[in-house]
Amino acid sequence: MADDLYVNFTVLIAKLNKIIHKIKSFEISKYGLHPIHVSCIYYLSKNPQGLTAKELCGLSLEDKAAISRALKVAQEKGYVKYTVKGRNEIVQLTENGEKLATHINERVNSAVKAGNLNVEETERKFFYDSLFKISNNLIDYYKNLIKSEI
Repeated sequence: MADDLYVNFTVLIAKLNKIIHKIKSFEISKYGLHPIHVSCIYYLSKNPQGLTAKELCGLSLEDKAAISRALKVAQEKGYVKYTVKGRNEIVQLTENGEKLATHINERVNSAVKAGNLNVEETERKFFYDSLFKISNNLIDYYKNLIKSEI
């Protein structure tokens, strides 16, 4: 039984991750960008005051090198700009970046709507609540694994 749960859970999560990656790639490729840019621009649009690269890493769950490369490309294409505030470089969307963010937000909403077809509100809420709990439980499990090695 546990093996079936493991396979079902890991395969379904992997499928979701892969299809989301494919959707991001399809939607953003016409701008000469990559899936990681969707996350960067999405989070920057939700934080007009700007974010540091470190904050973007935390929100997107991407590593710092990948975010740095993505931001460099986005800056070269005119979608983001840097400003220095104190000891930090803050990344913000440019006017073109805001236009792209509007498009991305529309496409995100469309994908979310498609993913929720034939899913009742109570089912969706239960799913997200459960996924949140499972995620936190696995984070705790991992932290305990690390502690046991020390």
